[in-house]
Amino acid sequence: PVHLGAMQAAVKFQVEYWNNDEGLQEGDVLVSNHPQLAGGSHLPDITVITPVFHEGEIIFFLASRGHHADIGGISPGSMPPHSKK
Repeated sequence: PVHLGAMQAAVKFQVEYWNNDEGLQEGDVLVSNHPQLAGGSHLPDITVITPVFHEGEIIFFLASRGHHADIGGISPGSMPPHSKK
């Protein structure tokens, strides 16, 4: 449930973040694992978001999330007990 519950926040953040003059283009794929800003729950949750275009306009987004056992860092796992941030 935590993975699906945070998915909409991840997509919303990326859509708002990339809403600029250039914007998202056909062929763009976004990959994010930022737990505070981009709707993830912790670093091993990697979200892939793909805009789907029709006649040059985004009509919806596809998103999937995978949980990886180890993404790197000071120790295996995602939340070492002596982490400060």
